[in-house]
Amino acid sequence: MASSKKGGGNRFRGGMSELMRQASRMQRKIEARKEELKTETVEATAGNDQVKAVANGGRELVSIVIDPKLLESEGLDMVQDLVVAATNAALNKATEMVDAELEKVTGGMKIPGLV
Repeated sequence: MASSKKGGGNRFRGGMSELMRQASRMQRKIEARKEELKTETVEATAGNDQVKAVANGGRELVSIVIDPKLLESEGLDMVQDLVVAATNAALNKATEMVDAELEKVTGGMKIPGLV
């Protein structure tokens, strides 16, 4: 029996060129959203809020605030550990924010190389 598939089995409407155009549009949307997210910030604290780290959607550290009382009451090692903890938490939050926002752009699809 001969197969009667139309279009040689190509089930995607518009073919490969349309798929490439859609991928290109999605890439532009992703890049635009990534740029917008660079202006949005997240914050994390450590040591009962005595150390605050702020990071942006570009996954860059924007600021660190250390309560002066912490510097007086704790040793340098403890303060440094709290700075690292707050910084890592802020960067993790920034990554989660970016991932969630890009998931909205892609409709939840994980596309290697685009996201």
